[in-house]
Amino acid sequence: MLGLCETSSASRSAQAPLPVRETYAALPGVRIWYGDTGGNGVPVVLIHAATGSSQVWENQLPAFTAAGYRVVAYDRRGFGRSVIDPAGVQPGTGADDLLALVDQLGIDRFHLIGTAAGGGIALDFALSFPQRLRSLVVANAVGGVQDEDYLELGQRIRPAPRFDALPPDFRELGPSYRAANPGGTQRWLELEHTSRPQGSPPPAQTTRNRITFALLEEIKVPTLLLTGDADLYAPPAVLRLFAARIKNSESVVVPEAGHSTYWERPEIFNRTVLEFIRKH
Repeated sequence: MLGLCETSSASRSAQAPLPVRETYAALPGVRIWYGDTGGNGVPVVLIHAATGSSQVWENQLPAFTAAGYRVVAYDRRGFGRSVIDPAGVQPGTGADDLLALVDQLGIDRFHLIGTAAGGGIALDFALSFPQRLRSLVVANAVGGVQDEDYLELGQRIRPAPRFDALPPDFRELGPSYRAANPGGTQRWLELEHTSRPQGSPPPAQTTRNRITFALLEEIKVPTLLLTGDADLYAPPAVLRLFAARIKNSESVVVPEAGHSTYWERPEIFNRTVLEFIRKH
């Protein structure tokens, strides 16, 4: 959960813990709930998965603020505490919501980190507004690619409807984590259960671009591609497909991690991502 985060960077080491400002941003058709650590650090924006909200980044906020960054985490439209305005245009795109949010916060260029479904939004944003990004991190993401052979590949590794009927923790947490960390598994499930407002789910957002592997070749933003070796959605073989198309990219496979590397192996995730964004 977003809360108080200690910052240990040289410029803030003598200061009290940095409070996270949590509030709403009124955007077209939605009030987006977000947390912002503020400060003068380079901005980092976090986009959550479809099984979470901004609360899932509880292992990242302290590490990234301690490294001196200004961190923004928000609840995507239809998730968490964000509130849809039915009188507004729906469903919009995740990339446009993100652009409106960073514009309202006065953020020009920033590092963008998206996990799972959030990674697809991050790719769409990078294709649409590359001038706004310092770097791009796409973790454990299927990526929203629409090539027919890729969609067929997805059916082979995640056959519907059997795969979708599995419990979310089985689908998205690796077996090593579930075996060794029952408390963390329960906490992940609690956040997953509260990630969607009550009532009928809103229509799924579209993308600004029809994402294909050929289109991904246009991404020039420095990119880190990351997945877990036990990810049932985006195993290492899928990551390699993206790495072959995004030329200015680095790839990391995290051992003993499933589809939620940020949660299952936060020490590796944080170290890897921080080392990457420091270069850009």
